[in-house]
Amino acid sequence: MTSLVKALGIRPGIVCAVGAGGKKTLLYRIAAAWPGRVAITNTVYARLVPDEVGAPVFLSPAETLSDTVRGTGERRFAYSLPEAKSGRQAGIEGERIAAIHRIAGLDLTLVKADGARMRWLKAPRANEPVLPPDTDRVLAVLSARALGESLGDRIAHRADAVGAAMGLRVGDTVTPSAMARLFLSDSGVASNLGTVPVVPVINMVDDEDRRTLARETAAHILAASTRFDRVVLTCLKDRGAVRVETITTRDPAVREASA
Repeated sequence: MTSLVKALGIRPGIVCAVGAGGKKTLLYRIAAAWPGRVAITNTVYARLVPDEVGAPVFLSPAETLSDTVRGTGERRFAYSLPEAKSGRQAGIEGERIAAIHRIAGLDLTLVKADGARMRWLKAPRANEPVLPPDTDRVLAVLSARALGESLGDRIAHRADAVGAAMGLRVGDTVTPSAMARLFLSDSGVASNLGTVPVVPVINMVDDEDRRTLARETAAHILAASTRFDRVVLTCLKDRGAVRVETITTRDPAVREASA
């Protein structure tokens, strides 16, 4: 899985995941592949990291959280604030995450920085995402499972906003060119991020049909903008056999069949 870390350009620092369609799983796979000391955390409400990730979870009130993290000898772990609802954890202020990263001497901090209610597509609100200061890289995630599906609440969080960014109406088919616009739009999944480097990730590329559509989406993205230097396609459903493909060619000859 070191190929995943390399494909995404992950280096020591703070890396955030935004969007929909597998943010948490992506962070878990990065944590598993990272060779140094790594923590998983969140700036927004989140479910507890499951046991199978192999990262013990430390929950502590805000006033003692830094000491709790600094005191653990674990190489890979998760930390957050306790939440009254069972199985959940509260979001942490970005400034606190940045301070803990420095104080605890972490190599890598992985942050879930927005929510999508288990949907495959997402367009952020004006106050999203919530990035810690000094974030080094953002992974903007969408799901290949949405390609070929009808746009609506079943597949999209804030479907009307997603449609506006894509140039679609609810009920229209999500095409590769439309998904590309969701990455490229000023109101899309990669918006509100300032000057932080962003890597578009198309996740759930679980079969050849989805791979073909995801590659076409990547071609649209790279042909339309110089903001991104790559698009990464991932299949993360099997922890032991993560599949990753990096698209970097800016080919203007994008097929128009799905436009």
